[in-house]
Amino acid sequence: MNAAAALRIRGLSICYPSEHGRIEAVRDIDLEVAAGEFLGIVGESGSGKTQLLLSVLGLSAPRAELTGSIRYREQELLGLGGAALNQIRGNRISMVFQDPMTALNPYLRVGRQITEVLRVHRQVSARDAERRAIEMLESVHIPDAARRMRQYPHELSGGMRQRVMIAMALIAEPEILLADEPSTALDVTVQAQILTLFQELRARTGTAIVLVTHDLGVIAEAADRVAVMYAGRIMEQAPVHELFAHPHHPYTEALQQSIPRIDAPRPLHLASIGGVPPNPAALPAGCAFAPRCIYRLPICDVLTPPLIETGPGHWKACHHDGPLGKLRGEAA
Repeated sequence: MNAAAALRIRGLSICYPSEHGRIEAVRDIDLEVAAGEFLGIVGESGSGKTQLLLSVLGLSAPRAELTGSIRYREQELLGLGGAALNQIRGNRISMVFQDPMTALNPYLRVGRQITEVLRVHRQVSARDAERRAIEMLESVHIPDAARRMRQYPHELSGGMRQRVMIAMALIAEPEILLADEPSTALDVTVQAQILTLFQELRARTGTAIVLVTHDLGVIAEAADRVAVMYAGRIMEQAPVHELFAHPHHPYTEALQQSIPRIDAPRPLHLASIGGVPPNPAALPAGCAFAPRCIYRLPICDVLTPPLIETGPGHWKACHHDGPLGKLRGEAA
């Protein structure tokens, strides 16, 4: 266990009862976030990435059943009451949501929404809160910040709304920033600007960032470490350069091969992962990725592989011990 970890998650599982059975959204997650670290979490839609982030701030749906442990520093967050959680949410741990139009209040001006964070957590005067909010909007590269303070969310572009969300999340100088696909709906130019903004803010404030995305290119550009999720579990976890250079899990290899490259000959067909992700209400026995895996072994159908360390800081949950390479046309 990393003594410097700001956030420690141990054995976290999140289930939802439904008429079709228990939906296992997150299963037995172990994860740490070090102070000042940039951690990327990747995986297909429905892999549990967003559910994992929401659970940290106690924002899971009321019917969710959570087990395990989520600790910020030495404080257990799982089961913490609303009043105590509110002292942490937006203060020590903040979150940037995927869709700012649903996260921002459409009836309140931008300035009111940003300054409220300081008024609640820092008990500063209205004048000081407004001054600090304008400075924060300027720091996220919003022009004419004083005028933007008087506008409503619908009067801003998508890129500006996302920057407002980032400003709100960072104005109290949190130790950890959780970002749930913050640039998915934006054009590539704005995506690049937001990614650069995250890097600038981390360098300036020392804030640890946990970025959820399905874009491996973003992770390769920004993250220090990456966790790959599938069907609610972490399948592989490693330093980012190690994971891209030497993936140890078949799912990670398949994800990488499905991305077109501009530095390689143009293939006749884009690679894809056969099959579909499993139904979280009817997960298969053994490894959830086994039905789609080209390295499948008999044991994969009956025994769920544990997450084990295969090298310094490199972990995988897979029964296949041999080298990968079939998807790259190499001898496995």
